[in-house]
Amino acid sequence: MNSLPIVFVLASAIIAVGVWLFFLYKPQKSPRTDNIYTEALNAMVRADKTKAVSLLRDVVKKDSDHVDAYLQLGNILRDSNPQQAVKIHQTLTVRSNLSIEIQEDIHKALALDYKTLNNQVRARKEAEQILRLNKHSQWAVEFLLSLSVQEKNWDQAADRARQLQKLTGNKNPNELTIYTIYKGLEKMKQDKKNEAKSFFEKAIKQAPELGLSYRYLGDVYAESRDLVKAVENWERFAELSPGNASMVFNEIESALFDLGRYSEVENFYRRVLDKNKNNLEAVIKLANVLDEKGEHQAALTLVEGSIQPENVDIAVLVMKLKLSLSISTPVELGHQIDEILGHLHKSSNDET
Repeated sequence: MNSLPIVFVLASAIIAVGVWLFFLYKPQKSPRTDNIYTEALNAMVRADKTKAVSLLRDVVKKDSDHVDAYLQLGNILRDSNPQQAVKIHQTLTVRSNLSIEIQEDIHKALALDYKTLNNQVRARKEAEQILRLNKHSQWAVEFLLSLSVQEKNWDQAADRARQLQKLTGNKNPNELTIYTIYKGLEKMKQDKKNEAKSFFEKAIKQAPELGLSYRYLGDVYAESRDLVKAVENWERFAELSPGNASMVFNEIESALFDLGRYSEVENFYRRVLDKNKNNLEAVIKLANVLDEKGEHQAALTLVEGSIQPENVDIAVLVMKLKLSLSISTPVELGHQIDEILGHLHKSSNDET
C-alpha cells in the first residue's frame, strides 16, 4: 500500500531531472542576439553600412535561424554586391515552416536583387511568386508595372495598371490612358504618323479631360501641315493643362503667324491668364504682343501687376526693364538694373 507514494515520488523526480537536462542541453540563442540585431538596425538608420554588415554577420553566426538578419544583410549588400545578396536570399527559400509574410519578404528581396542585376526575367518571376502567395499584394503589382514601363511594354503596363486599380479601388482613367499615349509617341518616333494619330484619338476617347493627348495630336497635325487642327488641339491642351500651357506657346504663335491669324495670339494669352493668372510666361508673351502693337503702357502695367515681392521672377523684371527703356529716367532704369543684379546675386548664393 505504501508503494504508490514511492512510485509517485520517483516519477516526479525523473520528470524533474528530465526537464533540468532539457534546459541544460537545449541549444540556446545568445542572450545578446536581439541586442546585436537592434544595434545593426540602428547602424542602418545612421547609414553606417560597414558597421551594420559586421553586426548582422555576427547575428547570423550566433543564430542561424534569424531570418530577418539574413534578409537585412542581403538588402544592405545589394548595391555593392548584388550576386552575394542573391545567394543570401536564395538560401532562405529552402527553409520550411516560414510564414506567408516572411516568404513574401524573401521573394521581394530577390526581385529587387535581380532588378539590380538587370535580370528582368528572374525579377518578374519572383514578383509573380509573391502574387501566388498573396494575390492582393500591391507591392508585387506595382513592381511588375514598373518592369513593364522600363521595358516599354505598354500593353502589359496597362494590364498591370488595371490590376492595380482593382486592388486600390482607384478608377482614374488617366492612369490607363497614359499608356495609350506612350504607344502613340512610340509610333511618332518610328515616323508612323497615322498610327500615332489613331492612338492619340483613342486616348482622347478614353479620357477626354486629359490634356496631354491633345498636345501630341496637335504635333501630328503640325507635321502634316494641317495647322488649323494643330492649333485647335494645342489650345485645348492649354485649356485642360493650364500649368503646362507654356509647352505650346511658341508652336501656337508660329502656326497662327503662318495662317495669317496672328491677331488671335493676344486673345489666346488672355484666355491662358484667365485660367491661371500666375502663368508668368503668358504674362511676358502677352506683354510682348501688346508692346509690338504699340500699347507700351498697357504692357508695362500688365508686367508690373504680375510682380510678387515674396517670389520675384527675374525674367519678369527683365521684361519690365525692356518696356521701361523708352519711358523711364536713367536713374529709374539704374534702380531696376540694381534690383535684377541683387536677385541674381541672391539666387547664386542660394544655389551654393
